[in-house]
Formats: sequence, C-alpha cells, structure tokens
Amino acid sequence: MLRLAVVGTGYWGKNIVRAFSNTQPSALYACCDADQDRLQQIKTSYPGIQAYTSYDTLLQDTKVDAIAIATPSPTHFMLAKQALASGKHVYVEKPLTMTVSESSELIDLAARHKRILMVGHLMIYHPAIQKLKDIIDSGELGDIFYVYTQRLNLGIIRENENAWWSLAPHDISIILYLSGSVPSRISVNGQGYLRSHVQDVVFADLKFEDGRMAQIHVSWLDPHKMRKLTVVGSRKMVVFDDMEPIEKLKIYDKGAEAILGYESYGDALTVRQGDIYIPNVTMEEPLKRECQHFVHCVMNGHKPETDGENGLAVVKILEAGQQSLDSSGAVVDIL
Repeated sequence: MLRLAVVGTGYWGKNIVRAFSNTQPSALYACCDADQDRLQQIKTSYPGIQAYTSYDTLLQDTKVDAIAIATPSPTHFMLAKQALASGKHVYVEKPLTMTVSESSELIDLAARHKRILMVGHLMIYHPAIQKLKDIIDSGELGDIFYVYTQRLNLGIIRENENAWWSLAPHDISIILYLSGSVPSRISVNGQGYLRSHVQDVVFADLKFEDGRMAQIHVSWLDPHKMRKLTVVGSRKMVVFDDMEPIEKLKIYDKGAEAILGYESYGDALTVRQGDIYIPNVTMEEPLKRECQHFVHCVMNGHKPETDGENGLAVVKILEAGQQSLDSSGAVVDIL
C-alpha cells in the first residue's frame, strides 16, 4: 500500500486531501501545514492521520512513500527538491516551478533517484477534454485553424502570483495536449488594476510554426465566471464550457470553404451552416482521476500523462510569457 502525505491544506490543498483519501491502493497517511488551525480541521475530518507542522520532520518519516505538494507556487521547487532527495515520489500542483531551470533540475533529480514526478495539470484528466482530444485526432474537425480560451472570475485575488501564473497553466496545458505540439512564439499583455505590480487581467497570443494560433484570456477581475475553450477547424468547430453542468461539449457542424467561382474565374468562399450536436461524455471528477493516476503510476512504475517534462513545457511558455509581459507585449521566442 502506498502511504501518501499532503503538504498544504489551504483552499485547494483540502481538495487534494479529499481526493487522495479516496484513491486505491493508497492511504492518506499524513498532512503537513504550518497553520495549526487548518491542520486540526483536517485531523477532525480524517481521524487517524499523522499531522506535521514541520516539513523536515515529515520527510524523516520513513513510512511516507509519496508527497503531494499543494502550497503556493513559489515554494514548489524547494519542497519538491527536498522530497525527491529524500526518496519520495512527488505530485506537485501546477505550475511545477517558477523557472525553466528549476523545473529541469527537478526532472534530473527524479530520474537520478528513480522517483515519479507528476504535475497537477488537472484539465488533462477532464473526461470532456479527453473526448475533445479524441475528436480532434480523428480528423472530424478537419485542419485546426485556431483555439481560444477564457478563464475568468471575480476572485480569488492572489498576492504572490499574477493571473498569468495562477490561471493560465490550465489553458496552456490544454493547448499543448490538444495540439500535440509546442508554440514557437508568444506575446502577452496585461495590467494590474488592484495592485500595480500584480496583473489582474492578461491576454496572450501564441503562434505555432505551421500557422495555427491560440489565444488565452485570464482574469480574476471580471463580472463573468467562465471556463470556456473554442476550437475552430476547417470542417467543424467545438466549444468546451466547463460551467455547463451536463453539456460540456458542443460540436458545431459549421465552416467556411472555398469553391470554384465561375463568374469570378477563381475561388469563392461559402459559409456552411449545419447542426449542433452534443457528444456523450461520461463525467467523473477530474481531480479524483488525476490523483488515482498518480497512485497508479507510482505503484506500477509508469510514466504519468503530466510528468515533469510536461510540466517543464508549460513553464517554458509561462516564463516566455512573463518576459513578454514585462516587455509590454514584445514577441518572445519559446525556446
């Protein structure tokens, strides 16, 4: 049996605790948090687990096989590094780290110690996103022209990271997953209205070498709560709306295509209007599936879908995007 400890039991950490408490064949063995009140609440909800206020003491517990890190992003690197060096398997919430060099170091460390390193790119485990991936790969949409995402809300307002680092990792990971490739250039603009040094709203434009485009809009200063993605293909178009309780995916049998225009002695464009249909998607909580995947990978020695390399690819885009953001939207190559 896998004994797992969760580090960080705050807003999102308590959801991680709940999800791992229901995974098999693992046991939620311990939780660690510097806030004793939060830790006591967890102990009340999950009697029998070990509670630590010291991370160093937790790592010395030889019964712990794996660590799940759900702390603020700037702490991810050091906590994950210590856990891997202590021989623990590591699940770390997105983003993996705050720099490319830190992510690369964790990947090397995990390989050296022969330990699993997995990143919590939650949306990759969403049944509707996986269904959308199957639809795209089948060729049903035709050639993919462009993708755009909207992740908006009023709150939660962060103090230690901007909307780009807090919200965009979800959308970046989805775009990489659906496209199967990495964009080559990025331009990002944003503004901090509540605090000048922390951008509350961010717009990002990503370009691929083959001409495809993607746009990301993230904000915690917006009247709408939106979790939406649109994929436009040459044959059909798809909208994923995570705020819809049941109809998460809608496929639009619409498009524009060139036909031979005899009157103009050349090509003419015609717009094709078709039906809208909703594919059947069997829903299951993405977080539960993600945590179960981590346990499965550790128990069987399998490579996670969102492994360290996947986390590094996302951080490369985040870092290049931050460089563009700091340079008033200058186009930056993604290396």
